[in-house]
Amino acid sequence: MRIHPSQLVSGCMVTTDIMGKTNQPIIPKNTVIKPIHMTVLHKFLVNEVEVAPKLASGEAFLPEHAIEEENMDQDDHKEEQHIPFLNLYLEAVQKYKNMFKDWQSGAPINIAKVRNLLVPLIEKAHENKGKVFMLHHYSTKENYFYHHSIAVGLLSAVIAHQLKYSHGEIIQVGLTGFLSDCGMAKIDERILFKKAPLVTPEFEEIKKHPTYSYRLVENIPVLKNSVRLGVLQHHERMDGSGYPIGLNSSKLNPYGKIVAVCDLYHAMTSERLYRSKQSPFMVIEELMQDQFGKFDHIVVQALIISMTNYSTGTHVRLSNNQNAEIIFMEPKLPTRPMVRLQHNEEIIHLKDHSSLFIEEILT
Repeated sequence: MRIHPSQLVSGCMVTTDIMGKTNQPIIPKNTVIKPIHMTVLHKFLVNEVEVAPKLASGEAFLPEHAIEEENMDQDDHKEEQHIPFLNLYLEAVQKYKNMFKDWQSGAPINIAKVRNLLVPLIEKAHENKGKVFMLHHYSTKENYFYHHSIAVGLLSAVIAHQLKYSHGEIIQVGLTGFLSDCGMAKIDERILFKKAPLVTPEFEEIKKHPTYSYRLVENIPVLKNSVRLGVLQHHERMDGSGYPIGLNSSKLNPYGKIVAVCDLYHAMTSERLYRSKQSPFMVIEELMQDQFGKFDHIVVQALIISMTNYSTGTHVRLSNNQNAEIIFMEPKLPTRPMVRLQHNEEIIHLKDHSSLFIEEILT
């Protein structure tokens, strides 16, 4: 919907680039609005913005008056087509938050309720794969934890699909990702939502959450044993450096290997209370460096293929906030293609510019 900037509240999500007097956006698409953005819009005399009908928290956004859209063009129609998946996702975040509070109070996991929440989202995820890899945009510092479980479940399902798992197994892998952090409900909130880096004793307590998660799911009969093991092992690493047990590659369950990669990807690309987010493409490069040590290289490659499945002509935003067009891809360097800058037509190869990288794909 289109509204005047004065109607914005913190948590609104911008669905199109907001342009200033140059060719560069002053606020990019998918930004979650904060007070600083409202100040920028006021200074640039912006008269209207396009926002999603839900806040990043999953609550409905109901401004008093939206600007009428009499002449909606094709781009607007395209944006509308994406709203159902986003709505479903944000509603799921809100419902997960309520579930989590129940678990904190000692309630058992209602697996039927979990499936009713997650399965429709997994079905939608196959139609919106590109959106799944951008879910970190909708996570805020305050609500990161609730976004994380939903996003990891969806990412895990997408990777399972890429690995040619059966439909039933895709659902089970998605459930593994979704339930992997349910044991956080047993962690003291003062640690869980601490705004400063954890000290050693606090981190040691956090490292118990896979075991707590396993205890919560171990007696749910409809879950495969692979789901239970995947929940327990999602922080284990191939070289034995993970937790809670320190298992090596020979003893790790495939579901846990998938969730391990997806968990790290979403965590590193999201804004958290004590850590800034990183570019998805920088995170992929880090995963590529670690794939033969800590992570299953088959899973990492599936993530890379799923996320970097773009072609010549794809438009991207670079880390210096310039827009560019991909003109040549090297299969061995999927995150560092040759691009043509939009503002001056200059052609550069990102492999020759280590400090410059793709920030995001523009749709």
